Amino acid sequence: MKRTYIPKRYVIVILTFICTSVCYVERVGFSIAYTAAADAAGVNQSSKGMILSTFYYGYACSQVPGGWAAQKIGGRRILLLSFVLWSLTCTFVPLDPNRVTLLVIARLLIGVAQGFIFPSIHTVLAQWVPPHERSRSVSLTTSGMYFGAAAGMLVLPSLVKFWSPQSVFLAEAALGAMWSLLWFKCASDPPRSEHPKATAAGFGESLLPVEGSGRMKVENGGLSIRTPKIPWKKIILSVPVWAIVVNNFTFHYALYVLMNWLPTYFELGLQLSLQEMGSSKMMPYFNMFLFSNIGGVIADHLITRRILSVTRTRKLLNTIGFVVASFALMALPIFRTPGGVVFCSSVALGFLALGRAGFAVNHMDIAPRYAGIVMGVSNTAGTLAGIVGVDLTGRLLEGAKSSQLDLTSPASWRAVFLIPGLLCIFSSFVFLLFCTGERIFD
Repeated sequence: MKRTYIPKRYVIVILTFICTSVCYVERVGFSIAYTAAADAAGVNQSSKGMILSTFYYGYACSQVPGGWAAQKIGGRRILLLSFVLWSLTCTFVPLDPNRVTLLVIARLLIGVAQGFIFPSIHTVLAQWVPPHERSRSVSLTTSGMYFGAAAGMLVLPSLVKFWSPQSVFLAEAALGAMWSLLWFKCASDPPRSEHPKATAAGFGESLLPVEGSGRMKVENGGLSIRTPKIPWKKIILSVPVWAIVVNNFTFHYALYVLMNWLPTYFELGLQLSLQEMGSSKMMPYFNMFLFSNIGGVIADHLITRRILSVTRTRKLLNTIGFVVASFALMALPIFRTPGGVVFCSSVALGFLALGRAGFAVNHMDIAPRYAGIVMGVSNTAGTLAGIVGVDLTGRLLEGAKSSQLDLTSPASWRAVFLIPGLLCIFSSFVFLLFCTGERIFD
């Protein structure tokens, strides 16, 4: 029988999809497990916000170093190292809300380890994926985040109920170990490092360094040239880069607030346990999974058919996604039924995911050679959004309680969702004004 040949770049994209899925199972899993353990121990909302946001401090510190390491050593190697580190941490750390110092250190370590993941992924995809496949490849990879979050919301509350919060950590560590073995066995460096005609065959459009030597091979009579220096100043001062940064901040502010505090909103705001909600609690993240891939397919269709330029395509999808999401976020506390909240959060997160076909793929448009570096810079802003948003939400809720507002009252949650809604409108205007789809870094 004739064997079906699957192009290696498709295997790489599928593996990165699984990678992001497992990462977000871990993030949602910690939120669910820690919320259950902390509520049982009587931990207040402000302290919960502090622990939940600790991850993002470590995550922020390793974004730019992660992009640099992926550029110099190779995204494939850094990705494997990151997974091994955070999986080992999950294996050996006990989930005890009273051991605050240990939990803080563990979440910082996991944050640092996972901070290397997305810059490494962008470096790998920029090496493997040709320009006309970028939107759907990046969209599929990043949709793994939402698939993982949906799967975590569906399965992990039952794991907490029937076993224990600690069992979530062990399940996450097992998933991390399995993916690490799969990546070690199946992933490889780009073929152009070995074959002269690889670039012509469509494996990306730039020669990216995949070794740590600072030199790279060029098929031109066997000559080697030194890898260009990373243009840090040009990247930091670039207005289109800052347009990406602003939108990355807003996207993650909204995502992390909902991811970390939606379980609390259901439990305290609506007086409904996650176990009682069945499969409906996973719908916001499943909607993100669908819309992320829809956005990628639409973007590639508009670009390859020359219906719109790359710049106009990015602006169109980013604007539609963020503006619709802003209205859904601001309307969320008005709804007082589980169905209404699920609907609003699904629309908000779904259209935010659609917007990723705008700002998130734009890293590779403007800087294919330095995609991991630019991703590290912009994802640092996204991580700061996690620090600010998750911690601020806890403080807002504590402030509402101090003002004699009950957490079942819509008024106590209004500011929580109004802030990301307004940020979405602001960010969409910034992207409209300053985004470009043209390459600006050679």
